[in-house]
Amino acid sequence: MKIHLLFPLILLIACSQAKEKQRLTQLEEEIRKLMNETEGDFALAFRSVDGEESELFFNEKETFHAASTMKTPVMVALFEQEAAGKFSLQDSILIRNSFKSILDGSTYQMDLGVDSQEALYKRIGENATLYELMYEMIVRSSNLATNILIEKVGAKNVTQLMRELGAEDIQVLRGVEDLKAYEAGLSNTTTALDMMLIMEAIAKHKVAGSKKMIDILSDQHFNDLIPKYLPKEVKIAHKTGAITGVQHDAAIVELPDGNRYVLVILSKNLTDEKAGKECIAKISQMIYNNIENL
Repeated sequence: MKIHLLFPLILLIACSQAKEKQRLTQLEEEIRKLMNETEGDFALAFRSVDGEESELFFNEKETFHAASTMKTPVMVALFEQEAAGKFSLQDSILIRNSFKSILDGSTYQMDLGVDSQEALYKRIGENATLYELMYEMIVRSSNLATNILIEKVGAKNVTQLMRELGAEDIQVLRGVEDLKAYEAGLSNTTTALDMMLIMEAIAKHKVAGSKKMIDILSDQHFNDLIPKYLPKEVKIAHKTGAITGVQHDAAIVELPDGNRYVLVILSKNLTDEKAGKECIAKISQMIYNNIENL
């Protein structure tokens, strides 16, 4: 009698698994179609954080200019170095606009018209706490704050810390607007996989200050990529990045039921940045709408 009951149950599970696989395949096809319809190159890395682990990848190991997504690893390094007793994030530091190129040590300054947080330039010559600069670096993507902080923690130290988190390819070489280094091909780079691993480490509290970092990332000012089409009750802690032809977003997404996932979408060679941003926003919506099938 038990055997007779067990067979229909096995059949039901098999049918359910087949349907889930079919829905996942359909989702992958829809995402790939949208990517192909948008001029440019894309990469995606998705992984659930809570419950049964599920993953979805597209070109996850392809290298991209990191743009401002590299500011998240700098933040991780700041919290880790504070935990190691090297300084307090409440320590004061001088706001300055003079930095050295990693290529030849020559001095360069930030362009006021380029930085997304221009208000900080009004405070050059004053002091601010490391925490304040870190907050502006993430929430408003301040390039000036980034350069001050990356000199504080050391670019090589940031990259080494990312290696310890399992991110094997990301390279944090320098601050922002180091044109000599850029022209020599020395740029910060990442892959979607590495950025996913970094965000996952924060989500799982594997690094110092994870809760505080999630709070900071949740205050993000730029919300027209991964969050754009998601319901307001969904909590999103994320960091964007953009330069010419490049649009990125790396997020920890918390659903109303408390379950979370990490989603990273990178792009490059965009001929129409508006279309590229819309592609990223729609892919995020697709993932959210199909989360039960992932």
